[in-house]
Formats: sequence, C-alpha cells, structure tokens
Amino acid sequence: MENRIQQLREGRLQPGRGLLFGTHRPHPVERIPFDAASLANRYRVGRKPGGEPYRFIIKTYGCQMNEHDTETMAGLLQAMGYEPAAYDADADVILFNTCAVRENAEDKVFGEIGRIRPLKAANPGLILGLCGCMAQEQGVQELVLRKFPWIDLVFGTHNLHRLPELLTRARNSLDTVLEVWDKPAELVEDLPKVRRDRVRAWVNIQYGCNKFCTYCIVPYTRGPERSRLPQDIVNEVAGLAAAGCREVTLLGQNVNDYGADLGDVTFAQLLRKVNAVDGIERVRFTTSNPWNFTDELIAAIAECDHVVEHIHLPVQSGNNQILKRMNRTYTREFYLNLVERIRRAIPGVSLTTDIIVGFPGETEEQFLDTLRLVEEVRFDNAFTFIYSPRENTPAARFPDDTKSEEKKERLLRLNELQTRISREINESLRGAVVEVLVEGPSKTNPSVWAGRTRTNKLVLFPGRPEWAGRLGRVRITDPQSWVLKGEWLEAADAYPANARGTRRPTAEADRREALA
Repeated sequence: MENRIQQLREGRLQPGRGLLFGTHRPHPVERIPFDAASLANRYRVGRKPGGEPYRFIIKTYGCQMNEHDTETMAGLLQAMGYEPAAYDADADVILFNTCAVRENAEDKVFGEIGRIRPLKAANPGLILGLCGCMAQEQGVQELVLRKFPWIDLVFGTHNLHRLPELLTRARNSLDTVLEVWDKPAELVEDLPKVRRDRVRAWVNIQYGCNKFCTYCIVPYTRGPERSRLPQDIVNEVAGLAAAGCREVTLLGQNVNDYGADLGDVTFAQLLRKVNAVDGIERVRFTTSNPWNFTDELIAAIAECDHVVEHIHLPVQSGNNQILKRMNRTYTREFYLNLVERIRRAIPGVSLTTDIIVGFPGETEEQFLDTLRLVEEVRFDNAFTFIYSPRENTPAARFPDDTKSEEKKERLLRLNELQTRISREINESLRGAVVEVLVEGPSKTNPSVWAGRTRTNKLVLFPGRPEWAGRLGRVRITDPQSWVLKGEWLEAADAYPANARGTRRPTAEADRREALA
C-alpha cells in the first residue's frame, strides 16, 4: 500500500477521516477488578506502638497523568492504613512520582532525594520510593542502585497497583526493592483513589501511546495504547457526579485514538456517552494529536452541551521538515486546515498548544515558520520548551549544532509573541460576562477566589466560601496576559439556558468570535 503520509504531503489524502497507521495494532491486556477489601486485610499496617498512624507523602512531578496516578497511590496507601503527612519529617513513606519528559525534571528529583537523605538517619524506618516514568528508564534504575542506595523502593508505571505488596517487601528488606515491568500485563479497574478536588476530577480513558514521535520517551515509559472499556469510564464518571463532582477531564496520552484497540467505539462516541451523565456540568479532555482529530470528533464537541470549548492541540513546530523529523505525521498545511474546521464548527473555541524550539537541526528560517504559524493561529496559550534529548529516543542521536544561547533566544522570542497574543485575546474580554466554575480561594489571598471559564481561562474575583463548586457569572474588569480579574454577579442558574441547552452566558464566545 502506498505510504499515506506521502499522500497527505502531496495533498491527495482527505483530512479528518481518522485513518489509523499500522502502529495502532491492538495490544490486548487482561482486565481485572481490584479487591480493595482484600488489600486492607493482607497489607494493613496498623498503628505505631504509641498509637500514632503511619504517614506518607507523595511528591509529584509532571503531567496530569502523574497527578492522577498520585491520587491512586494515595488511595492504596490509605486503604493500607497510612494517613497523609503534613511535613517530610513526619512521614514514614515518601514516594517520588516522577516525569521523564525533560532532563531538568529528572535533575529536580535527584536533587530532592539528596536533600531529604538526612531524614533516614533521624528515622531509620523511613521508606523512600521512586516511581513513575523515570523508573521505567534503565539508566535511572542503574543510577539508583549505584549512587542512591538509600532509596528503598523502585517501581514503574505498569505495576502501580502492586504498591501495597512492594512497600511491604521494602519495609522488610535491607536492599532496594526494584520491580519495573517493561509492558502492562493487565488493566486494573476499581483501584481506590483519594481525589484532591471535590469539584473537578481526572478520569483515565486510555494508557500509553503508539505515535513514537522521535523526541518523546512516553511510548517507552507508558507502553502501547490500551483503552478502558466505555462502561467502566461512564460508571466512574457517574460515581463522581453522585459525589458532587461538577467537572471531569478525560485523560490519555492521545485521546483521539481511544477505542482503536477495542474496535467498536471511538473517542467521539465516548464523549457523547460522558456528556449524557447527569450531574456533570463540564467535560474536558487532554491530550489530542492533530493527525487523528476527526470530523466526527469535531461534531461531537460542537453538539455536546457539557463538552467545553477548549482544545489542547500540540503543534510542536510550524515547519514541515522539522515535523517530518519529529515523526508528527501531519504537515503545517494539515494543521492549519484542522484549525479552520474546528473554528468554523465551534464558535469561540479556545486553542492551546505545545511547541518545542531548538529541535536538532532546526535553522533560523525553520524557527521563523513556527513564529509565523503562531501569529496565524493566535493560540490562547502555548506551553513552550527547549528541546531536551531523552534516553534511547531517535532524536537523541540526531546531529545538533545549534548553540544553547541561540535556543534560549528563540524561546524568548516565541514567548514574547505568545504573551502579546494572549494579552490581546484576553483584552477583548474586558467588560464581558463569563461563566466560571468556582474552584476555591487563592493560595496567596483567601478573600480572592479562583474559577475557570469553559474555555479554561483562570478568573480571580472577591468571593465567599459558600461559592465553592458553584457555577456563576463574573464580569471581567481587568484582563491580563494569563489571568482575568473580575467581579461576581450571580449564580449561573439565575439566567436561562441558551441555544446549546447549557446555562452559560454567550458573551465570551460572542466576543471571541467577533475578534476572529
């Protein structure tokens, strides 16, 4: 069969059809339910001789997937009888849930592990554990055994559910307990979780990635794509709604591919199922690869009342040669066409993105293509990074003769451009009335409360404790580059539903549509 990427580059392949490459072969794993009661009986720790509980701290680095994994590990630990600790010195277990996407994240982890080493002398029973994506790297495993012998436990992303057994082994061992699976053997459901937020929640719909972008370590640390069954997902969302949750974010390394391994459901169909769950006001999702962002998915977002008008759509580069070397499987032209179709179908949609500068071999002219794309698309926000080589990824072997100072200068220029665009977009909302979901008080000023719009903009306003978890109307009085400040008007149920059937003001969408 003729290479479809070549067809696309030559303009002979219709976009938006959701074509799947051979890399999307199913990777079936066994689905098993988790028995929390059995866990409590087998591995419960009881109390210390003085009657105090054993306590834990989990230090989390990286993406929402890691944050959600931390909620699961906290649930497992509490099922064992552990309780959260407020300070490192009070903990009997400290876990480092790590990220391997960039080198500086790894440096921070090892720096923190070195900093808390003296706690082991003060508390010989303290268990230090390294888990998450870093633990999946063979080089990290060898480094821990060679230079960090005071780490008691190392486990990876595929056997997180075995934490109770592994922790029990570590408590009774003088050597480092290291168990890292190269690939998942089972998809475990019904794991206990301790949600950090009673208003908003993350829900995994898929694990792993099959894209193999040349710079990315995720396929190696998270494994191949595995989709949860749709009914398991819907049941979890329904349970969250019953507990008072108002917003869910569906998580996956590439949510567009959800269901490719199941064969009878698509991500667009899953969105419609979740949208129908009573009690959930907002449905978000992340992250999407532009290549498989289908017309079916665009229609589902446009037609589902509770699916918000915000899409995170990583572009990474605006130059076709760099995109090809990254193995992103789409072109600049394809991306711009996709943005046009999204905006035509979803008025007022907010688009955010990820961009890498200084990819090996990137020239000044190729970087200028990225600046021109950012100017053309006008993202609401962009997460920008200097390329960081990762162990065993193809790009780590690419020649790279661009000086570090030049890469930093490019990043500065990109950030200055995006800051200007973000400020201009937000300035268009001055005086607009927006719907916010109230999250809670500001970390620095308890009289100032924070909420987010459907388009994922952070809004600060004077608030009261009884507003937590409510939908409300806020008039924007002071728009800034990364935050909107405003004044509370009233609860959202004080005005009628609009044409989409949701109780949300249309001023934000109307103002953004006029700007576009």
